Amino acid sequence: MSAFYRDSNQHLTIDGVSLDDLITEFGSPLYVYSGAGLQRAFSAFQAAVAPVSGKVHFALKANSALGVIALLARRGAGADIVSVGELARALAAGIRPGDIVFSGVGKTAADVRAALTAGIGQINAESPAEIAKISAVAAAMGVTAPVALRVNVDVDAGTHAKISTGQRSTKFGISTDQREAANLYAAIHADPHIRPAGLAVHIGSQIRDLAPFERAYTALLDIANGLRREGLEVPCLDLGGGVGVDYQDASDTDFSAYGALVTRLFKDSGFALGFEPGRSIAANNGALLTEVIYVKQGDNKRFVIVDAAMNDLIRPTLYDAHHPIVTIAPPQASTGRADIVGPVCETGDYLGLDRDMPALTTGDRLAVLSAGAYGAVMSSAYNTRPPAGEVMVVDGRAHLLRAARSIDSLLADETIPEFS
Repeated sequence: MSAFYRDSNQHLTIDGVSLDDLITEFGSPLYVYSGAGLQRAFSAFQAAVAPVSGKVHFALKANSALGVIALLARRGAGADIVSVGELARALAAGIRPGDIVFSGVGKTAADVRAALTAGIGQINAESPAEIAKISAVAAAMGVTAPVALRVNVDVDAGTHAKISTGQRSTKFGISTDQREAANLYAAIHADPHIRPAGLAVHIGSQIRDLAPFERAYTALLDIANGLRREGLEVPCLDLGGGVGVDYQDASDTDFSAYGALVTRLFKDSGFALGFEPGRSIAANNGALLTEVIYVKQGDNKRFVIVDAAMNDLIRPTLYDAHHPIVTIAPPQASTGRADIVGPVCETGDYLGLDRDMPALTTGDRLAVLSAGAYGAVMSSAYNTRPPAGEVMVVDGRAHLLRAARSIDSLLADETIPEFS
């Protein structure tokens, strides 16, 4: 089932609301999200891992719109955060502090203070220096910090190098070789200012093959059971996120095989479990809408120049990512290949290359699908282009989550020195 489907006249809709009408009301380019689809995906993930009674924390780095977070919070979502900005968003959207997990390799003393002041449930630590910092801050505040140790089990997720985090060559986690992780966990256990919360692992993103998960989770179980045999408390195993989505047809993600794997490995293990899905909840429940500015015929290629650009959706440029691109109007037969490009002054400014497209002209409208994750959150004002606004459809009504910024507001953020 897809949140995006064509009505009886073959015009593209989101949850039954016309995408044409959304552009007319809110402008272009525009991000649109399906509230029903987001809830359906989150509930499907919850159901898949229900046999192990795990807590599901939505990864805010995938989509941090307050409206999206608040909608998932109503379904029982916690939050996986990687900055104090995301902490503020999670709290503002109604996530309980105890349901927040703070991940990331570079937390400052100020970050730790903010997390402990808020009373979040877990801080995932990734280096001896970070653990020492957390301990010192907790001691100064007179509190005990809940800390899980992120381990690096040296598993290649088999995805794009820039979103693969499980190998020893990356900056993430503590090696499980030579007892490095085990010894550091023992030190955490002995620290009077730290409450050991368990172990965490996350090997990367957009993982479609379950074999890397099985290798990573088996290694995590081995070290956790070893620590327990040594008399150390390991309350929780945080399994991270990373379940991949189908970027070809933008359909709902099937979590059943992942749920079966987790159940087989952990059902009788005696550990509480945590999960941090992000992309798999949001990606295929959002799209970037855009209008054609010009169509330019080159010597051997057609260029469809649209009003969305790499500053709005950088994934194609950054990751060579594929997003389906379709007309909002009723589909027509292809008239040949075309590059869908934006107005930014970069050769890498494209949304799709060599796509079969119908005849297009100025004013035609397109939908770039599977853009609900790592789309708006990674946007910028490059070329002083105001980032696109965001709209979510809930119960058949469109809600403006964030208006597109104006050029005046971008300029108002800056000052000019008084030159002599």
